[in-house]
Amino acid sequence: MERDRDLMELREDVSKSPLFNPDLAPTGVERRTWNAWHIASLWVGMSVCIPTYQLASGLISQGMNWWQAILTILLGNSIVLVPMMLNAHAGTKYGIPFPVLLRASFGVAGANIPAMMRALVACGWFGIQTWIGGWSLYQLAASLWPEITGNNPIPFLGINSFQLLFFLLFWAINVWVIHRGIETIKVLETLSAPFLILIGLALLGWAYSGAGGFGPILSRPAQFPEGASFWTVFFPCLTAMVGFWATLSLNIPDFTRYARSQKDQLVGQALGLPTTMALYSFIGVAVTSATVVIFGKAIWDPVDLLGRVGSPSVKVVSMLALTIATLSTNIAANVVGPANDISNLKPSRLSFKMGGYITAVVGILMMPWKLIADPNGYIFTWLIGYSALLGPIAGIMIADYFVVRRRRLDLAGLYWQEGPYRYWKGFHLRALVILGMAVLPSLPGFLKQVGAVEHVPALFGTLYAYAWFVGFALAFLLYSGTGACRRTRTA
Repeated sequence: MERDRDLMELREDVSKSPLFNPDLAPTGVERRTWNAWHIASLWVGMSVCIPTYQLASGLISQGMNWWQAILTILLGNSIVLVPMMLNAHAGTKYGIPFPVLLRASFGVAGANIPAMMRALVACGWFGIQTWIGGWSLYQLAASLWPEITGNNPIPFLGINSFQLLFFLLFWAINVWVIHRGIETIKVLETLSAPFLILIGLALLGWAYSGAGGFGPILSRPAQFPEGASFWTVFFPCLTAMVGFWATLSLNIPDFTRYARSQKDQLVGQALGLPTTMALYSFIGVAVTSATVVIFGKAIWDPVDLLGRVGSPSVKVVSMLALTIATLSTNIAANVVGPANDISNLKPSRLSFKMGGYITAVVGILMMPWKLIADPNGYIFTWLIGYSALLGPIAGIMIADYFVVRRRRLDLAGLYWQEGPYRYWKGFHLRALVILGMAVLPSLPGFLKQVGAVEHVPALFGTLYAYAWFVGFALAFLLYSGTGACRRTRTA
């Protein structure tokens, strides 16, 4: 078929290699069946979630008006779409997942360092989304049985026993999907995408009808703090918006390895990511603005809002929609990547499912309800902080694949310990040094943000505000300029 001309397939038996297992093996051409709709549905399913709904609230709290917030979200997602599409190329062409692609630039052993950096962030996100899904179930139960809210918080946890119970219940649902495997994820995303969009539009219609318009937030001018301006707020927020999907911009090959063609992955991502993020963020702003009229105060939390709306049957349907939205986002965005990354630590012993189970356990241990307790910390510590780590990884990967290797990889060599990607004892030292150098400029600003130091020169605060961009550009330029340490065979 014409669409298969550029798709490479493994011709050598590497199944005896300790770097191989069936989950990390290249996807055969006959199994690359995802079309543009499947890729777009994947992004709809991942983007339609409570953090997206609430994303604009953090920007508005920094002083932006509604359209400035939405444009910042749209621009940030359009920017991150570029490395997303570039990293996706190798996944589609060679059928390889993210940690295997990392072996080309970081070495067959060194790949585990950036892979686990990305995996740790994903574990945090898995915990956050699982907490949100459990919170939805808890709010539904509390609207039907208010007495469950009277429990005192558990010492050291800060949440009560029923909140913990529903958190663990939703966690168990996620683990069940992990057990079912990658095809269940494809079906879940494809079926849930149109349903989730319709639910969002229905909520928007309810808000407009109930408030006789969209309320005061959409007419409120920008209100920046004293001494601040649009531009001083815009750039850190833009970095945070890029950081929102910086994780997926790395491990997108985990999904595009199943795409039929480069056109399918390009069109699907362009249609699915920036449009859905902007639309659902606008729904969040517009509905919240209407709640000022309907309830007399702004309700940014959709779980809280749906707990106030309609009959018990309406609440059940609404909370079910939120649960499906959170589940579809969590499994695709926060399980597939770290499951493959953890499997790559010891491919001969760790499967995709085992990697998923480990992700689920770590997500609990990170106590995610504390990660999102403070909106300011969520944006300026969590989103920007990890973008400082992931931007340099993206810069090295893209420079290696497009500039140094010109899209040519030794597919079998990616699975041999003594192959062309061994470098020095499995580690590509130049890539690792450049990774450290690219992260370093953002470190002082991060330390100040988390309170580890009180004062740093203003320059470092500025660099931290642009953390993803600084790290990406520095890593890309350094790696492109120095070139590869060793020659590799061409595929």
